[in-house]
Amino acid sequence: MKFVDEATIQVEAGKGGHGCLSFRREKYVPRGGPDGGDGGDGGSIYLEADEALNTLVDYRFQRKFKAQSGETGSGRNCSGSKGEELVLPVPVGTTVVDVNSHEVLGDLTRPGERLKVAQGGFHGLGNTRYKSSVNQAPRQTSNGSEGELRDLRLELKVLADVGLLGMPNAGKSTFIRSVSAARPKVANYPFTTLVPNLGVVSVQAHQSFVVADIPGLIEGAAEGAGLGIRFLKHLVRTRLLLHLVDVAPYDGSSPAENVRAIEHELEKFSETLATRDRWLVLNKVDMIAEDERDAHCQAIVDDLEWDGPVFAISALSGEGTKPLTQAVMRWIESRAEEEAEHPELAEREAERRRRMDDEARIQIAAEKQARRAAREEVDDFDDDDDDDHDVEVVYAPE
Repeated sequence: MKFVDEATIQVEAGKGGHGCLSFRREKYVPRGGPDGGDGGDGGSIYLEADEALNTLVDYRFQRKFKAQSGETGSGRNCSGSKGEELVLPVPVGTTVVDVNSHEVLGDLTRPGERLKVAQGGFHGLGNTRYKSSVNQAPRQTSNGSEGELRDLRLELKVLADVGLLGMPNAGKSTFIRSVSAARPKVANYPFTTLVPNLGVVSVQAHQSFVVADIPGLIEGAAEGAGLGIRFLKHLVRTRLLLHLVDVAPYDGSSPAENVRAIEHELEKFSETLATRDRWLVLNKVDMIAEDERDAHCQAIVDDLEWDGPVFAISALSGEGTKPLTQAVMRWIESRAEEEAEHPELAEREAERRRRMDDEARIQIAAEKQARRAAREEVDDFDDDDDDDHDVEVVYAPE
């Protein structure tokens, strides 16, 4: 199934049914009076988080959704039927944004959570409602109101505790295969990972966390180089970043310079995300001679002037991965305990995520605009080579 993490749809709630103009007409009942019933309410539209879904691909093909309208009222004080609600399933982790006002309508982060995105129209009133002591035969009715019409942008961000960050071929996919049951594609060429992958890391009984692997970044990603920066938004919901570094790059580049390049792209994408807790993970240490390993890793740390946690691992052989996952589990549990004891920390984290969401939308929109401008420049390119006009195309019958 194709991975789609953004989609734009239009939703229109049902109209309210009109009220009925009717008078009671029965034998032996003179002047029966008004008996027009009310219309029915229009159906509203809801989005519901469904944990069985992991992509928004269904909303790339069908973009318009309309709920059922309410029925018109009828005589004998009969009200019209209400329109049925329309429930649209979306993956857990979907953010809903109004395209026109840019308002964030909601964030569906729990399975089964519902969000009303379009209010159904209200019913009209029948003439019975207008009967009074001075108006025994009213001929007034009211029409049902229109249902709400909205253009929505759905943004999917995977839900994970830990995010993997690094250059292409840094070993992120190999790492997630080593510590979890996930099986992302692994190959000896850049950009093997094209979409985010999730893996559940089980440290011991009843202790586990979710790790997200996103496509690698390269220098200039914010300007559209490589796969760009749009997948970085999936790290917004993570609590900890593991920055994987190839200690022996095949192209002879400097591991420290590779780290700085990723940091630069991260800062351009979101200054708030760049301040997220980040650990340095030196991968592929099995490529270095054992007697030179410690000195080689220390040289990278000294060059970066890194003062945070550092782990040396080999994702391929599994060396060093267990102490790393155990340390991550302890860190996650301690943070959860702190937020439980101090609610203001949880509020501060929620505010930080909102800032990261806003910064991410701005940068992704800028990247899309840059890509669009580049395509238009290529389309408008006019090759004035005179030789092109000497070419004659002849279509031969089959």
